[in-house]
Amino acid sequence: MLLADAVGVLTGWVAPDGEQEGLRGHYLRHLDAHVDGMWRECRPEHVTASALVVDGAGERVLLTLHRTIGLWLQLGGHCERGDSTLVGAALREAGEESGLGGLSIDSRPLLLSRHEILAGGCAGAFHLDVQFLVTADGGTEYVVSEESHDLAWFAMDALPDGVDQTVRNLVRTAQQRVA
Repeated sequence: MLLADAVGVLTGWVAPDGEQEGLRGHYLRHLDAHVDGMWRECRPEHVTASALVVDGAGERVLLTLHRTIGLWLQLGGHCERGDSTLVGAALREAGEESGLGGLSIDSRPLLLSRHEILAGGCAGAFHLDVQFLVTADGGTEYVVSEESHDLAWFAMDALPDGVDQTVRNLVRTAQQRVA
């Protein structure tokens, strides 16, 4: 069910440029070739779902200082057996990692990101991340989960030093969508 949903999401998504279209094609070929392509056990790569959480005004983003990686990132992670949709997996991850209630998600991906994991249990594998826009429609009081050293709200035009270019691209794409 989750695999079919992911194929549907990716098939229906219009990539914003040639690089993203190439990733979309790669993800679809991966899912066609691997019935277990949604699960962390699939190697050398597997699909993940992440959420860039923005505040209700669309001015700030919530980033996590990831415990394993040590970088400021969007929220998200592995799909779980109980997930029936990719959007649901991203929304679940956002809630689990932030403690925020009142979250809503745009069902259209923002961007795709293929990146190698260099630490933790997935070291050496590639994440085929599908990145969604999530809005904190309720309060903005978060709770730091065990997966993070810290969480913090940042103005979209004032991200912390050392933020990876892929996160900057994701925030820029989100700015365009919420504008």
